[in-house]
Amino acid sequence: MSDKYKSSGVSLERGYESVRRIKKHTSKTLNKGSMSDIGNFGGLFDLSKYDIKEPILVSGTDGVGTKLLIAQKANKHDTIGIDLVAMCVNDVITCGAKPLFFLDYIATGKVDPNIIEQIVKGISEGCVQAETSLIGGETAEMPNMYSDGHYDLAGYTTGVVEKSKLLNINNVKLGHKIIGLASSGIHSNGYSLVRKIFFEDNNYELSSNFDELGCNLEKELLTPTKIYVKGILELLSKVKVHSIAHITGGGFIENIPRAIPQNLGVKIQKDSFEVLPIFAILQKLGDIRESEMFNIFNMGIGMIVIVEEKDVEKAISILNTFHYNPKVIGEVTNVEGVEID
Repeated sequence: MSDKYKSSGVSLERGYESVRRIKKHTSKTLNKGSMSDIGNFGGLFDLSKYDIKEPILVSGTDGVGTKLLIAQKANKHDTIGIDLVAMCVNDVITCGAKPLFFLDYIATGKVDPNIIEQIVKGISEGCVQAETSLIGGETAEMPNMYSDGHYDLAGYTTGVVEKSKLLNINNVKLGHKIIGLASSGIHSNGYSLVRKIFFEDNNYELSSNFDELGCNLEKELLTPTKIYVKGILELLSKVKVHSIAHITGGGFIENIPRAIPQNLGVKIQKDSFEVLPIFAILQKLGDIRESEMFNIFNMGIGMIVIVEEKDVEKAISILNTFHYNPKVIGEVTNVEGVEID
């Protein structure tokens, strides 16, 4: 026990208690490459356990933005960790890589072991969904940086793919079909605007109900980001996928072009998929142009895969088994950019 350190607002004992509590959650995430337990200086992972001749490592790091403020306002901390994992592993899978392990960073003004446990419980659940191992992390108590009750999260993941199976956007050709996978809601992007529209401009509360949603704002806005890893890995093992895009910040307009060659574009049929009710509410309340909505939000599509027309039926059959509600939403064209028809 350090009385001097405690006098500055930092409690080593609360940190130790947090580590003790989270171990029961992290143990659920162990996979065949896991070598170390939470608490070591470094997280160890044995890549030799995987039968890969020419391994290409693919890494990604991300946070969940101001969705954290919704979780903190609601005092509900057990799902935001799923979002953290999702934002990282959904990026890595776009290269065709299987996420292997995950690390988290939690920064807070005052360590509350119960809140830390709930956050890591969600992170562990996300890792279970992605079949990736939570091998380490860091919790930093910084009383002069964050006010009590506030925290920030960052995550990091590394995946692996056989060099010969690394996805290459240059394989995308004119006429290839775009399959959209349904999102679970807003996911973890655009929340600064979401909070402004609902809470600053229109004075709604988290307890406010909307008939279109069938629930209150707290439940809708804290719905975790969907993790697509298992379904995409299954698809990659059975169908020739040419490219994948994670529809995150920047919506359709910024993310889909990252998955195709510069000389090509895409045409999206807006009526081919369901635009979720939450986006219609945001558009109306915020008086936002439709084109801008597609440049901010996922609009109901969390990920797209690009395949040849002959593979569409098989791809949809596989993705349906994972309840992604896949739809052909467009095709690759020779006009650069994203056209929403």
